[in-house]
Amino acid sequence: MQDHGPNPYVVNIEELTLENENFRTAAWTGANMQMTLMTIQPGDDIGLEVHEDHDQFLRIEQGLATVLMGDSEATLDSWDAEDDYAIFVPAGKWHNVVNTGDQPLKLYSIYAPAEHAHGTIHLTKEEAEAAEHDH
Repeated sequence: MQDHGPNPYVVNIEELTLENENFRTAAWTGANMQMTLMTIQPGDDIGLEVHEDHDQFLRIEQGLATVLMGDSEATLDSWDAEDDYAIFVPAGKWHNVVNTGDQPLKLYSIYAPAEHAHGTIHLTKEEAEAAEHDH
C-alpha cells in the first residue's frame, strides 16, 4: 500500500480500511489533511494522546470499541462505538480508542492538518510509539 497524496485519489474507503493489516498506514497525505488506516488488535488501543494544533475524525469500519475523550488524562468521558460510528476529536482533547471486541478493530482517521510524514507505515503499535517518541 502506498501514500497517494497529494495527488487526486478516489477509493472505496471501506474496502481499503478492511484490507489494511498494519497498525497505521498513511493512505493519503496532502498539504492540509491526511487520511490514515488503522488496525487495532483485540485488547489493544491507539494510545492516549492529545493533538494541540489539529482536529481529528475517526470512523470505525469493523469491530467494537470504547472511546475515551476529555480535557485531561485524568478526566475522560467514555462512549461505546462499533461499525459505522464516527468519532470527532477537537484539538486539545485527550483521547484514546480501545478495542473491546474479539476481532481486529479497523478504522480510518483524518487529520487536519496532517499528523504523520508522507508514506508513514507502522506495522505495530510499538513501532508507532517509537516513531512518536522520535517525532
